[in-house]
Amino acid sequence: MLPTIWNPNWRRSPGPWTGSQFGSGYLGAMEMIPCTRCGLERERMAFQPFQNEIGKRAFEQICGVCWGEWLKTQQQLINHYSLNLRDTQAKEFLFRNMEQFLFAPPQVGGAPSA
Repeated sequence: MLPTIWNPNWRRSPGPWTGSQFGSGYLGAMEMIPCTRCGLERERMAFQPFQNEIGKRAFEQICGVCWGEWLKTQQQLINHYSLNLRDTQAKEFLFRNMEQFLFAPPQVGGAPSA
């Protein structure tokens, strides 16, 4: 059994970490954008998700909340269809679904009546 090392000079922190230890502005506010998916003004994503046209479009037009919803849906698609993300067809499938999920106009109402 290893001996326990105890240092009487060890100082406890004054309380829980609040972020203020690094000065104000350490955790700055994200830029607010009008989201094209939900129609609300919310915080932008933290970073551009892909270095292509759809990634740039998503970064400029989609809020972080809607992006989080897409990530959950993407995980469900990957699991349901057992997608191999190294496969180009799987990537194209996810990009098509992402574009439809994020940028398609919302469907209002149900199926048209006959």
